[in-house]
Amino acid sequence: MEMEETKKGSGPWVAVVFLYLAVLIFGIDDGVLNLALPVISERFDARASELQWTYNAYLLAFAVLLLTMGTLGDRLGRKRLFHVGLVLFGIGSLAAALSTSIEMLIASRAFMGAGGAMALSQTLSIIKVSFPDPKDRTQAVGIWAGVSGLGYGIGPVVGGLLLEYFDWYSVFLINIPIVIIALAGGYFFIQESKDIHAERIDLPGVALSIAGLFSLVYGIIKAGEQGWTEGSVVVWLSVGVIILAIFAWWEKRSSHPMLPLTFFRNRSFTGAIVLVTLNAFSISAIIFFLSQYLQSVQGYSPLAAAIRLIPLGIVVMIGALAGSKIARAIGVRLPISLGGFICGIGLIYLSFPDANTSYPVIFGGIFITSIGYGLAWSSATDSIMGSVPESRAGVGSAMVWTTQSVGAAICIAVLGAIMNGVYRGKVEDLRAVLSLPEETYAAIENSIQSAHIVAGGFPEETSQVIIHRSSDAFTSGMTEAFLIAGIVSVVASLLSLFIVPNRIRPPQE
Repeated sequence: MEMEETKKGSGPWVAVVFLYLAVLIFGIDDGVLNLALPVISERFDARASELQWTYNAYLLAFAVLLLTMGTLGDRLGRKRLFHVGLVLFGIGSLAAALSTSIEMLIASRAFMGAGGAMALSQTLSIIKVSFPDPKDRTQAVGIWAGVSGLGYGIGPVVGGLLLEYFDWYSVFLINIPIVIIALAGGYFFIQESKDIHAERIDLPGVALSIAGLFSLVYGIIKAGEQGWTEGSVVVWLSVGVIILAIFAWWEKRSSHPMLPLTFFRNRSFTGAIVLVTLNAFSISAIIFFLSQYLQSVQGYSPLAAAIRLIPLGIVVMIGALAGSKIARAIGVRLPISLGGFICGIGLIYLSFPDANTSYPVIFGGIFITSIGYGLAWSSATDSIMGSVPESRAGVGSAMVWTTQSVGAAICIAVLGAIMNGVYRGKVEDLRAVLSLPEETYAAIENSIQSAHIVAGGFPEETSQVIIHRSSDAFTSGMTEAFLIAGIVSVVASLLSLFIVPNRIRPPQE
């Protein structure tokens, strides 16, 4: 085995507790920020585009650096980079809490994204080398997937509680004590591992991967803001594709590639990568749209809406644990395919509600979608990690996170554009019902939130018409987006029957 192990710990199951804690806080961080955005907007008098970049700056840095950080972990030490990443994330969180301008907050979020990429890209690789027995690894990966889903589920609730009793900066300060606990526990219990025969770092590959992923992800983000046919968006996406094609060409010819293209010959790797991307595309729809639906359409407070989304994380965790058990017993194909199909059915179910649908009905869709996603996600992740050699476990771990991030970004850009298009088309009908100033129509067409704010300045009868029409328009756009996401998930589940082997094919070192 081309691995170096130092400082024996007290057992892998104790060690991974601190990995799970780190995964949990990164998931929570994403959820708490969304609830804090209105307060941050008021504190810094920030524009909508600036608020979007408090999230996008993190996503961009995170997605762009994952592959590089996973590769460096294989060479420099996975435990070392996990700890350095946690430290950077903690420093970024403190800087965010102390921000005196929106620009400083955006920069701090980018710094947090870099730390997140460094730390999270090591989590699955540490699990792989800690559990040489495939059955133990499958169980550990299942818990990892469940904890990650749980973090996203409870994040909004944590954010709601913090904002209920403290100021906006508390959503960043909460990260610091948890980071300290993960650092301390990781120091004593996680074993160091790396490829002791690693060749020199593939610097051209690193540069090309960073440049290509930056252009691609930035282009996707801009597409969500401006539309896919906007000239600058087309340029960014085209440049990203070209650079990544050059990256693939270089990696095929390099004597020491950072991402060996031979991995893609293994369908346990390639098939699962495709499925993780498509599943991330689908599940992100429910996270992105339902919080807005519960607050802006059904009138729940941010905390009340967050509480109603808790089942999402809990059920994903249950599904992930069930998926790992099924995979250990009969292989990964059934939980991946069945999970994707169930997830798709749940999303299609959510394409039928209207603006007045009761929460118990919505809960049914949340439950079905979440259980299916958990089943598929844990098994697809296990397939990826089981198909890469231990010496390149960091690359496998980074690919899981990278494809998930890209899938989520595409979801928000594509389905967000579809939802906005339906919304604008529906509220356009207001022109035939109400005689309003042109700037009022523009504000209503901008978003449902703007429409409700505008409605507050009119008499009751006019206000109710605006609120009713905009709520129906948003719901129509949301349900169409859910239908598309559901179809994608069902197609992915059928595709998995043909491209994912039932038993994970071992790596060819």
